[in-house]
Amino acid sequence: MFHVVQYRPLRLITQNSLSSVCLKLMLSRPVAFAQIWKSWFSSHSLIGNKNIILMGPPGAGKTTIGRIVGQKLDCPVIDIDDDVLETTWNMSVSEKLQDVGNEQFLEEEGKALLKFSASGSVISLTGSNPMHAAGMQHVKKNGIVVYLDVPTAVIMSRLKSMKVDRIVGQSSGISFKDILEFRKQFYKKWYDVRVLCGGDIAAEVVAEKVLDAVKRYQNSELETFVSTRSSRSARSMEKDSHKYFSDVVIEGLAPDGGLFVPERGLPKFTAGEWQSLIEATYIERAQVILERCIHPADIPAFKLTEIIRTAYGENFTCSKIAPVRHLAGNQFLLELFHGPTASFKDFALQIVPHIFAYCIPRSCNYLVLVATSGDTGSAVLDGFSRLHDTDKQRIAVMNFFPEDGVSQIQKSQMIGCQKENAWSVGVKSDFDFCQTAIKQIFTNSDYTGFLTVEYGTALAAANSINWARLLPQIVYHASAYLDLVHQDIIPFGSPVDVCIPTGNFGNILAALYAKMMGIPIRKCICASNENNVLTDFIRTGVYDLRGRKLIPTFSPAVDILKSSNLERYLHLIANEDGQLVTQLYNQLENQGYFQLRKDLLEKLQQDLVAGWCSEEDCLAAIHSVYSTTGYILDTHTAVAKVVADRLQDRTCPIIISSTAHYSKFAPAILRALRIAEINQNPVSQLHLLSSYSPLPPVHWGLLETLKKKGNEDHQVCAADMSMLMSHIETLIQNHFMKVF
Repeated sequence: MFHVVQYRPLRLITQNSLSSVCLKLMLSRPVAFAQIWKSWFSSHSLIGNKNIILMGPPGAGKTTIGRIVGQKLDCPVIDIDDDVLETTWNMSVSEKLQDVGNEQFLEEEGKALLKFSASGSVISLTGSNPMHAAGMQHVKKNGIVVYLDVPTAVIMSRLKSMKVDRIVGQSSGISFKDILEFRKQFYKKWYDVRVLCGGDIAAEVVAEKVLDAVKRYQNSELETFVSTRSSRSARSMEKDSHKYFSDVVIEGLAPDGGLFVPERGLPKFTAGEWQSLIEATYIERAQVILERCIHPADIPAFKLTEIIRTAYGENFTCSKIAPVRHLAGNQFLLELFHGPTASFKDFALQIVPHIFAYCIPRSCNYLVLVATSGDTGSAVLDGFSRLHDTDKQRIAVMNFFPEDGVSQIQKSQMIGCQKENAWSVGVKSDFDFCQTAIKQIFTNSDYTGFLTVEYGTALAAANSINWARLLPQIVYHASAYLDLVHQDIIPFGSPVDVCIPTGNFGNILAALYAKMMGIPIRKCICASNENNVLTDFIRTGVYDLRGRKLIPTFSPAVDILKSSNLERYLHLIANEDGQLVTQLYNQLENQGYFQLRKDLLEKLQQDLVAGWCSEEDCLAAIHSVYSTTGYILDTHTAVAKVVADRLQDRTCPIIISSTAHYSKFAPAILRALRIAEINQNPVSQLHLLSSYSPLPPVHWGLLETLKKKGNEDHQVCAADMSMLMSHIETLIQNHFMKVF
């Protein structure tokens, strides 16, 4: 057996100290074993008796980078090719491959790996080691696997310059590129952390990135979350009450009524890292971005990969998931309606249920509460209904929506999406009441405590106040920019503007976060309808609800006066001053308005510009675009188009977020196109629209939902907190077993 022992003293942990750490964590909050492990491991030296295992395709630079990392850590360096395989076989690797052929080579290589053991070392694997499952399981037991993710085109160029003419798996009719793409599935199965490696990046720089990635993996205690309303002094006194990603997914709203944000901010990508994703698919981009935002102690890389592939699979009607389409001139549409419920909410709500199910403890049932102004409801119901059956038994959803404040098709869709663990309740009020009511329920400790004790059920939130809802939205804003680069519309680094129909401020906040992470977004244009409180605020710094009444419009998803996610942005530009944020929102609650200081308004206006659109202009834009291009905008996208036309300066491309499919708003579309409605039936309206052969086609997933479920009843309740709480308790009684 080949065995290497670290030659310097190891810092060991005793069984007693490990037990005490486990006990403390088990008493403080429900955690996965991985979190117990990372807690003690993070308190030790960078490598200790563990190995750093470098994995990647041939030509990724594993040997060179391994040597540099080993020098920096002053520890042994082992190259599997040179130090294990050739020593064991007494011949070169290329000779062995030629001697036994591909399949036998992989088996012989795997056997050699199974006999290998080391500790406290840097190990450079071969490009084909990950294809032998037993060998990889063996070597991974005592190490952190770092995936050197190099673009295939770069690898091809390197192999050509190295004059490599054969690699494992090559045969007649199979190219190097095919082999490299095939191997990716094996690399993605085994790694703990990923390091993006662009084309011209120096080995020394990659080595530093490897060390940074390993440090991050070990120091998960640093990736904590704070409330937008917590003060720095209060946080320093509450070091034992840290919140991690899994905590904020479960809790949704902070106990003080604020929203959770990462204490150390979002990760930054270098220009080279973004450029390495230009050729990537949407799923690959999502994996890379979300891995950097979610610590592997909360969701390991292999599990996150599984979740992302489930979320963005055949349930999306377009293989590109979020394609960018040229509209006219310098305007491009980011189509966010190809998911199962035909709105941008699917991007978060196809993935969040699986994240939630993974993060919650198995010892408790959870009821997810949702308030929607239109699209969120059906997206939440559909997303949670796709969970595995065992998860659906312990996770249920209740969706509250304004009974008379959504389109008929939206309402029919929400009713149609009801399943055994998902229900909708219409409320005789507006969205602001629904959203405020849910916030009040979450902060009512007597009520939530009663549900936990009496029924063994905890409450959770799936609105955009939940941090996990925002992260997937960052992905599509970044992906849209990379698509423009990939299509040779712009070179990387050239700026773009984005224009987003905005109500609750989540979508546009995700674009601002993408900008912070390194995407060259110049201005975010906030587009409002006649409920233009955000437009006034961005222009004046005064958020004023006094005397405002919510106006029902053709774009109901942005019929909102209280924009919840604005609080996260104000916390950001106020340098995380939770006391100031608390003062502003207390004033809004008590007096109906607040005003930003001049310096904060100036910061805000560096990022944001705003405009609003009348109902008449919205319909005119739909008609104009259809007349000139044959393309039908939905009402929300039309709002953004009108505002973009007014505010863009045409010095750079502008990406307009197309947040919903027009099929959801058929009556308004028929009116805009000056087509007489044949009847009020939503299904007939969609068939009528389809007869005009529009672009894009009618959303058939939505049509099928309406056909199957359109006439089902739903519950309706008055705008009364006690009534909402009664509905919640009844659902719990019906779905979960009562605890006696």
